[in-house]
Amino acid sequence: MPLVLSLPLYRENQDLIGRMALGALCLVLSTGCSQVYPFHGEQRPNPYAISDTRHPIPLSSPAGKEHRAVMLQHLESIQVIVNALVEEDYELAKGLTESHLGFFMHRHLISPTQPQARQDAPLPEAHQQLGQFPLAYIELAQAHNAAAEELARIISTKDLKQILPKFNKVLKACVACHLEFKVKSGS
Repeated sequence: MPLVLSLPLYRENQDLIGRMALGALCLVLSTGCSQVYPFHGEQRPNPYAISDTRHPIPLSSPAGKEHRAVMLQHLESIQVIVNALVEEDYELAKGLTESHLGFFMHRHLISPTQPQARQDAPLPEAHQQLGQFPLAYIELAQAHNAAAEELARIISTKDLKQILPKFNKVLKACVACHLEFKVKSGS
């Protein structure tokens, strides 16, 4: 017995009505699943773009360039340290960590009240604008410095199971700072 009893009036058109209903259902479903494209000239939204919420650090153009040079040097140092660890050249890795990362390299920039802070230190422009660095930036820099010191100490064990977590801590300190701050040159 059929589930739906058809009325005699619509028996001839039942096949046509069924096809139309199926077509309408397909149209509705395909419309809901299709992607809508913007009109010509309309700006497409970028699903990967996120707003930049980092805090700007206003530096003069020369100080901004010096700061960028330091960041690039850190990145290059990280790459060379990784390679030294891969090659099991622990002395090179330790030496580079001590001379190019953290407190060892930039102790003169951490605080103007420290005796190491001096006008003849490298990066004179950045040193002159030390007051432009927010306290949170200085705290992140100090965390980076502490992580680099820990890494330098542990490298002499030549045990990668101890070295890599300390190295990861250095990278986390870098990432934390870069997520929080950006240099605004030319201010």
